[in-house]
Amino acid sequence: MTLRQLLLMAEGHSRDRWSRLASLLAMIANCNRDPKKGRAFKPTDFDPHARADRTDVIEVDSETIGMFRQAFQNS
Repeated sequence: MTLRQLLLMAEGHSRDRWSRLASLLAMIANCNRDPKKGRAFKPTDFDPHARADRTDVIEVDSETIGMFRQAFQNS
């Protein structure tokens, strides 16, 4: 087994455990919240792997390709 395969397995295991825990946390939070205030919680509110507002992701498009060229060019 390679290190890459081991890392992928560990990440998959972490995602699986967090998705289960996030569902449980959402259920507990929804049982204890005031239904008149705000929306119901979703499991994605508690799952760090499911967050869409991640700031460490850079989308590659025609504006950011120059930044990647500069970062990875051989000096």
